[in-house]
Amino acid sequence: METPDLSAHTPMMQQYLALKAGYPDTLLLYRMGDFYELFYADAERAAQLLDITLTQRGQSAGQPVSMAGVPFHALEQHLARLVRLGESVAIAEQVGEVGAGKGPVERRVVRVVTPGTLTDSELLPDKAEALLLALHQGVRGRFGLAWMSVTQGLVHLAECAQDELADWLARIAPSELLHAAGISERLRGHLQELQSGGQLSCPLASRPDWQFDAGLGERRLLQQLGAASLQGWQADGLPHAHAAAAALLHYAEHTQGGTQVPVHGVRVQRQDELIALPPSTRRNLELVRTLRGEDAPTLFSLLDTCMTGMGSRLLRTWLLEPRRDRTAARQRLAATAALRGGLAGASPWQDLRGELRGIADVQRITARVALRQVRPRELTALTTSLQKSELLAIETRRLEPFLTEISGQLHPPEACARLLRAAIAAEPPALLQAGGVIAAGFDAELDELRGIRDHCDDFLLQLEARERERTGIPNLRVQFNRVHGFYIEVTTSHAAKVPPEWQRRQTLKNAERFITPELKSFEDKALSAQERALAREKWLYEQVLEQLQPHVPQLTRLGQALATLDALCALAERSLTLSWCAPQFVPEPCIEIEAGRHPVVEGRLAETSNGAFIANHTRLNANTRMQIITGPNMGGKSTYMRQVALIVLLASMGSHVPATSCRLGPIDAIHTRIGAADDLANAQSTFMLEMTEAAQILHGATSQSLVLMDEIGRGTATHDGLALAGAIATHLHDRTRAFTLFATHYFELTELAARHAQAVNMHVGAVESGTDIVFLHELQPGPASRSHGIQVARLAGVPAPVLHHARQVLSALEERAGRDNPQADLFAAPLEPEPPAATAAAPDAVRQLLGELDPDRLSPREALDALYQLKQLAAPHAG
Repeated sequence: METPDLSAHTPMMQQYLALKAGYPDTLLLYRMGDFYELFYADAERAAQLLDITLTQRGQSAGQPVSMAGVPFHALEQHLARLVRLGESVAIAEQVGEVGAGKGPVERRVVRVVTPGTLTDSELLPDKAEALLLALHQGVRGRFGLAWMSVTQGLVHLAECAQDELADWLARIAPSELLHAAGISERLRGHLQELQSGGQLSCPLASRPDWQFDAGLGERRLLQQLGAASLQGWQADGLPHAHAAAAALLHYAEHTQGGTQVPVHGVRVQRQDELIALPPSTRRNLELVRTLRGEDAPTLFSLLDTCMTGMGSRLLRTWLLEPRRDRTAARQRLAATAALRGGLAGASPWQDLRGELRGIADVQRITARVALRQVRPRELTALTTSLQKSELLAIETRRLEPFLTEISGQLHPPEACARLLRAAIAAEPPALLQAGGVIAAGFDAELDELRGIRDHCDDFLLQLEARERERTGIPNLRVQFNRVHGFYIEVTTSHAAKVPPEWQRRQTLKNAERFITPELKSFEDKALSAQERALAREKWLYEQVLEQLQPHVPQLTRLGQALATLDALCALAERSLTLSWCAPQFVPEPCIEIEAGRHPVVEGRLAETSNGAFIANHTRLNANTRMQIITGPNMGGKSTYMRQVALIVLLASMGSHVPATSCRLGPIDAIHTRIGAADDLANAQSTFMLEMTEAAQILHGATSQSLVLMDEIGRGTATHDGLALAGAIATHLHDRTRAFTLFATHYFELTELAARHAQAVNMHVGAVESGTDIVFLHELQPGPASRSHGIQVARLAGVPAPVLHHARQVLSALEERAGRDNPQADLFAAPLEPEPPAATAAAPDAVRQLLGELDPDRLSPREALDALYQLKQLAAPHAG
């Protein structure tokens, strides 16, 4: 917004425009009485976004002032809507005293609400974090990343190459991304492409280049950690990530009104530490979103029976960030086994979940304590949670080593709990401004002010009775009026009995009015008791928050322990309720699953009473690395492939799995190429997107990867698709040697198993009777006999005449195929160029075949077959 000369404006607008100048790209909510007002361009934008009334009221600098406002009590709901729309909002509050000086009441921006720096529970999703990410463009194609949730106090650092950046951004899924104003146009365009393609669904915020300083970032991290070196966190030697951290922490502090965001730890993430789950894998496996964009039914929605939001968020992190190293997974499995209990004994998870049910979101409350933004009722909830955490600590201390370690962090800081119990009322109001937040008995001065405010009449009656008895004046009265305040009234007939220390305040015709030192003191207190009580209460509340600051690190660890225990109890409950087994981790390469089931599909079948899920075995190892899977649509090929991937993922995160047994070797990635879709926004057709994802898999997969390929090559002409599918399958088998599930309708690909020792044919069973078909959903050895496509079309409701026509065409095609020459060898080694023949004429057989060929009448398939015949005939005579 272009700011005119301030001197031409009214004092109120001068103040507003001065504040707005500090936040030019942010909506500014300016507190005026019971409303937060927006002016000029901000008002026009907010009116459009919030569907509120845009008005013009008064003039400033000779121009009408555009205004739009929201009531103060409805602020949170409007903030939530603006943040969902990707907007940032600066909130200017009245911080000065009304009438304290000339001009408008002093106002100051106390916080900035942005999508990546939310701390209010009303604005945050309960089961996901709002992550702020800073991206630094370094030298030689290197990038630094630093990200955090303001409510957790943990800074993550990473460095990556340019070709890895998109995967990092998709995995972190930030709510807001910061970048330097001077980034290259190429990077700017790349970020915008990721936004338009849906791979980066967050707003971008430009920051000054000077904020991205590696030395400054390292110093700020050391300062907040209270350390002399970052070696203890293995976070030294990362200059690009440190530069990103500098901008990250500066921006976070800027949004919290200058309050430093607490940082209690640093975690360095490296590409080779996590099992890679590319965006296509997360999407195709429907881990946290369905393909339609819904939150359920997904694997996470099935797993998440946590009692607290912090437990749900941690469980989500475990699911989306499984580690290659199996230490954490083994810890969780051992803890889950202990929580499940023995066959005859009690199940500890049930009692623990009963206590967890009433626990508040300690992590977010603690963050708001550190930022001094916590509300009274949140402190009351924290008090209750600390009491329950003490019980949880006792119940978990002898269960199992990992749970015992958690137990040690569940003990609340006693001084903190004692302070909260003494200082905060059991049932405080929602807002501090309402009063009644500080508990009775905590502060003598506050109790006295409240007593004056609440028991004024009692004091006056007691004073009146006491003075009557002391002076002997029977008709003495203590009264009050707005002009003279409190006074003692005595009739003229008893004026001689008035004590000398009384001061005359007013003379009437038949009476005198007096004031005493005691009554004057009471008057001073009574007339301002309400305001003074509220001011005292606000000051005491600030002091309580100050006294809580030393306990923030321990409260943060306690919140993490509660989240861990909650997530483990949820895994224990799921494993028992759904009859899952504990996986076994082995060093040799294998994925061996007995009676595996798709957890989400099985759950849906149980809900709809559509029958039991048909379990299937999977045996992939050093001798069998690829399954070529054929069979009809609707037969269950995709379900089987996905269930293998989900079982591998569940085991890797430390969960029991839906199977009767599971042996799992090292895994470094899960890649999927499933389904038909396009990306028109980025000019990618269905087939182009298919080939792009296939290329990413061929470049990224290793011998320790699990690869799911479903119907590759179907988006182009039959011969092209078949050739590509054969080449891709051969590459995955011969060179990549990944564990591969390759589903196809190209029956020609079943020849691969006959020529490659580590590939086997499997098919999903189906029984056909006339025009009817029954899908067995059972994986069986060998290739399928046919696709049963026409039967599937009948089930879909295709009209009978169309089906009859299709059967006639199918019979004709099959008869023609039987007369054709044998198919080309899809799996032969690529042909090398032949040197020119050293001797003269070709043999007679070659001449004869050449004479019989008419190139203008040959189909591509016939031409290819003829070429192979010519090569075969010429081979014995080659020079």
